Amino acid sequence: MKREQLDNLTAFITGASRGIGRAIALKLAKHGVNVVIAAKTSTPHPKLPGTIHSVAEEVRELGGRALPLAVDVRDDQAVARAMAEAAEHFGGIDILINNAGAIQLTPVEQTETKRFDLMMAINARAVFVCARCALPYLKQSDHAHIVSMSPPIQLEKKWLAPHAPYTLSKYGMTLLSLGMAEEFRPYGIGVNCLWPKTIIATAAIEFAVGNQEMLKHARTPEIMADATFEIVRSDPKELTGQTIIDETILRERGYQDFSRYRHGPENVPLQADLFVDWD
Repeated sequence: MKREQLDNLTAFITGASRGIGRAIALKLAKHGVNVVIAAKTSTPHPKLPGTIHSVAEEVRELGGRALPLAVDVRDDQAVARAMAEAAEHFGGIDILINNAGAIQLTPVEQTETKRFDLMMAINARAVFVCARCALPYLKQSDHAHIVSMSPPIQLEKKWLAPHAPYTLSKYGMTLLSLGMAEEFRPYGIGVNCLWPKTIIATAAIEFAVGNQEMLKHARTPEIMADATFEIVRSDPKELTGQTIIDETILRERGYQDFSRYRHGPENVPLQADLFVDWD
């Protein structure tokens, strides 16, 4: 069963100053959700567009309600304070989107310890920290969801040898989420993972793992926003404990035109994302 109206629910979105997090914030705001724009970027970056304040302003221009909060998800006390401020400001928290992420696609031999620690902290550990801090508020909601941007767990060597440190951090997000789905089931909280079938046109693709040319083979962040919307409008008691691919849930929900999500020209083939095998 789907909830048709999400008015006055509140979503706490990490990494929401640009990319997928921004797209999710705008999508949910269009459907009446109060959005907490939680990210580190409170002042403009010299190369990357978007801050918590610019996204909050975009939300308000849509007629929505936004609360921009500068938050480092590695700081558990800062996360707890932000959750408390968000709950006081909007009267609760109903949805947690674990979107903040760090990536470096290097094998063990070429990965510095500090970079490994960074990926583990921003990816796997942040899911634990944010969920634990949000839990008291989610338990009070009658429509509570946690969505983590992490992949299905594939143990093929091709996903392990080239970048085991990053893979571990992302699989850690998934394992925690699947565990929380069962732990939080008695509270009626839905916990799921969402991952794109194709690469998404974000700063991470352009600067961290690829280049501008690679963006031609990507879809826009809006496909992940639409997929997130379909998850959080679902009954959390019915949809929980799943690793969901964006295109799969959208097709199940009746979406047919996927050309609108293309970032590049129609004649350029799309590229599968990590941890996804084409059918």
